[in-house]
Amino acid sequence: MLEYNEIKPGKHIVYEGEPYEVLESHVARTQQRKPQNQTKLKNLLNGRLVPATFRASERVDEADIGSRAIKFLYSNRGEYWFCEENDPRKRFTLDATLVGEPAKFLKENMLVSVLTFGLPAASNAAQAGEDEEEKIIGVKLPVKVELLVREAPPSIKGDTASGGGKVVTLETGATITAPLFVNAGDLIRVNTETGAYVERVEKR
Repeated sequence: MLEYNEIKPGKHIVYEGEPYEVLESHVARTQQRKPQNQTKLKNLLNGRLVPATFRASERVDEADIGSRAIKFLYSNRGEYWFCEENDPRKRFTLDATLVGEPAKFLKENMLVSVLTFGLPAASNAAQAGEDEEEKIIGVKLPVKVELLVREAPPSIKGDTASGGGKVVTLETGATITAPLFVNAGDLIRVNTETGAYVERVEKR
């Protein structure tokens, strides 16, 4: 359990029965009122942002958020298939909405992290030695990944001096803006959180 003033950015809490990440917090103290912690929370199930105020008399459960490595296999009709890192027989599918925007940077056999939420109702069973019930709440890609450029408009001589950019297509089908010197066949590094070009790894 967290006291009202321990609900700080980066913490994961259970609020109204669902897991949230604390994005902002501010403890307000006035002479007329008891202190309150005014927060902004992000729902880890649907991404919704909500304001929440916690009073000095309140406490909340800290959410049990776990993470483990899984391997991406392929996508089909909005479903993304994964398997356990060391057991390809244990396959499962996740919906596109759960994987989120970074899904466009997934390529076959890429290792990613799956985020899980341990349900409070299962805590007694877990203490008794049984498997804890968990809910998958998201997939997190490495911050930077290396991808091949599949298509890129030809560079016109003299353009590179202008420092502009052009839209290129990656091996996963995603499109990003890259510098004019990037060509088809180049291996580049991309930030999966921002979707931005980082650097060219090598020229092929």
